[in-house]
Amino acid sequence: MTLKPWLAAVFASAFALGGGSATAQSNTIQEIEKYRQGLQDGNPAELHEMKGEELWKEKRGPKKASLEQCDLGLGAGVVKGVYAKLPRYFKDSNKVEDLESRLVTCMITLQGFTLAEVTRRVFSSPSRPADMEALVAYVTALSRGAAMEVTLKHPKEKQAYQTGEKIFFHRAGPHDFACATCHGSDNIRIRLQDLPNLTEKGAAQRAYTSWPAYRVSQGETRSFQWRLNDCFRQQRFPNLEYVSEASIALTTYLAVNANGGKLTAPAIKR
Repeated sequence: MTLKPWLAAVFASAFALGGGSATAQSNTIQEIEKYRQGLQDGNPAELHEMKGEELWKEKRGPKKASLEQCDLGLGAGVVKGVYAKLPRYFKDSNKVEDLESRLVTCMITLQGFTLAEVTRRVFSSPSRPADMEALVAYVTALSRGAAMEVTLKHPKEKQAYQTGEKIFFHRAGPHDFACATCHGSDNIRIRLQDLPNLTEKGAAQRAYTSWPAYRVSQGETRSFQWRLNDCFRQQRFPNLEYVSEASIALTTYLAVNANGGKLTAPAIKR
């Protein structure tokens, strides 16, 4: 991806400011934000959204069926606004599901895929885009502007939230890290990256509602399951199993913390 000259200059100036005083660091954040805003109008995630819409409507799998009858929580085939209410409990699967696990459920039940087939390649590589991330981009985009509204009415939703909270604060691994090590306090940053305090409502709303997101450095739209997996990698934890109970519990905790925030995803990240 080739940057426009003025955007490249903004990004370069942001890096140049990185090692200075608190004022310089504040300027760095402002310059990076200008860079993101400059790219947002032409967010390449739109291409993935279009691909996702095609996949949603395409008849695939052993049953030669589309996903147009998939119930994401607001009724069969309803896509608009659903992401703002996920994760949630689904009676047919008898479990709490986030967007990706629900798509997996629908691909198995409606299209006839096996779990192994659906989860064989869920994250994109430079030469091989993943269908799942395109589907996620499509569904998420249809909730832009909606306010997060994840409920804890069902006992399993409450349990997921409580489990997710425990995971967030659990310290382990070779560095004795927890999610809260980087995301449980104010004014923490790694190099040029400011780290949001996900226990604070305003910061949680801004951070959570911008994912999934297009990563400029990778040239791909990344899902929230990918984001969690990458955080576990950086903590030197074992790989987080895709759409595992633990991943959905952690997502539930973070989503509830972001309630009230308006979705901007798929947003754009460096």
